[in-house]
Amino acid sequence: MTKADTPQLILGQTLAFSGDPFAEGLAAARHERRGGVLIRGGVIEKVGAAEALRAANPQAAVTDHGEALLCAGFVDAHAHYPQTPIIASWGKQLIDWLNTYTFPQEMRFQDEAYAAEVAHRYLDLVRAHGTTTVCSYCTIHPQSVTAFFEAAATRNMRVLAGKTCMDRNAPDGLKDTAQSAYDDSKALLERWHGQGRASYVITPRFSPTSTPEQLSALGALWAEHPGCLMQTHLSEQTDECAWVARLYPEARDYLDTYEMHGLLGAGGLYGHAIHLTDREKARLLETGASLIHCPTSNTFIGSGLFDMDGLRSAGHSVGLATDTGGGSSFSMLRTMASAYEIAQLRGRALHPAELVWLATQGSARALKMDRRIGNLAPGLEADIVVLDLASTPAIAQAAERADTIWAAVFPTIMMGDDRAIRQTYIAGQPAHAGAG
Repeated sequence: MTKADTPQLILGQTLAFSGDPFAEGLAAARHERRGGVLIRGGVIEKVGAAEALRAANPQAAVTDHGEALLCAGFVDAHAHYPQTPIIASWGKQLIDWLNTYTFPQEMRFQDEAYAAEVAHRYLDLVRAHGTTTVCSYCTIHPQSVTAFFEAAATRNMRVLAGKTCMDRNAPDGLKDTAQSAYDDSKALLERWHGQGRASYVITPRFSPTSTPEQLSALGALWAEHPGCLMQTHLSEQTDECAWVARLYPEARDYLDTYEMHGLLGAGGLYGHAIHLTDREKARLLETGASLIHCPTSNTFIGSGLFDMDGLRSAGHSVGLATDTGGGSSFSMLRTMASAYEIAQLRGRALHPAELVWLATQGSARALKMDRRIGNLAPGLEADIVVLDLASTPAIAQAAERADTIWAAVFPTIMMGDDRAIRQTYIAGQPAHAGAG
C-alpha cells in the first residue's frame, strides 16, 4: 500500500446529522463521545466508535484530537471576498455602505495582482476560522473570478463564485452591459464550472444595479445552464425595497423583479430575505429557492431581524453566511452566535444543534451541495473542523459544568473565535493548525 492509499483515522468526539433538527429535534444529531472518522482518498469512508474503527483498520494513519469535537467544516453560503479589506468599516447602512466603502474597494480589482492578493488572504482567513466551503460574489472584473478560483484550487477548497454584474446605479468603472455580463459570465462558467472543486454561480448583484435587459440576459444564461446556481440579494433593507419599487413599478414586489426575468428557481440563492411579503414567501417556497441568513451583516448595517423560526417552520431552505464584509466577522462561530441573538429577539432560542446544522448541513443543502459536503457521513468529501471546546479560560469554565454535548458546545458557539479551531481538514488533508 502506497502512502497515498493509506487510510487516515481522525479521532475525537464526533458530531454528525442524520436529519434536520428543526424538523426532527435532537434525534437528528449523532454524537459519539469517543469517535472517529475514517478517510480514504479525501472522502469519508466510515464514521463510528474510535476503538472499533482502530481495530478494523490497523493500517490507518491515526491522528487523535482527544476531547476536541470533530464536525463537518463550516459552509459559508454568502460572502463578498473582495470586501475583505473593508470589513468592520464604520457607520453606514446599505446604500451608503455600497457608495462609501464597497464600490471604491471593488474598483481595485481591475488589477489582477491585487485580486490574487486579496483572494489568497481571504481564503487563509476563513480556513483559520474553520470554514471549508464558501459561496462568494466577485466583482465585475473577470480577473476577480479567476483569482478566486485559482487561489481556491491551490488549497483544494470547494468553492462557488461568480462575476458580479451591474449596468446601472454604480460607478462607471464598475458597470458592464447586458451583453458583456452575459458574455463574460458564460465564458467564466464554461472555464470554471465543475473544474476540480469549483462551481460557477450566475451573479446579478441585485435589482437596483441591473437594468431589466441585464436581468433578462442573465436569466437566459441560467436557463441555458440550469445546473448552475444563481445568487443575488433580496429585501435586505426597507429603503432598498422602496428603491426597487420605484425602479420597477410594473413588478408586484421585489422578488417579482427577478421572477419576471427568469431569475427565480430551485437553484436560486437569495441573500438576506428579511422584509418579505406573503406572496414572496409563497413563491420562494413553491419554487424551492434558498434563503441565506446573514446575521452579523443584518445587525451591523441595521437591516432588520430575519424570521428564522417562521421561515423554517414553513419549510423554507435556509443557509447561514458571514456576508463578509458587510458582515463583521469571518467566523461562522460568530455568525451562529449572531443568529442565536436575532432569533432570541424574535422570541425563539435556537438550539445548539440547530445552529451547528445551519452552519454545515443547512448551508450545504441551500447550495445543493449536501451530497458532497456539510456532514460527517460515508461518501462525503472529508472537509472537517476540529473544535477545541475549552479554547479560552472563559469558555473552559463554562464548558466544565456541561452535562450534555450541547451544553459543552454552546459556550464555543457564543464566545469562540479562531482560537477554538484546533485543525481544519480540506479533503482529508490538514489545512490549518490552530493555537490549541
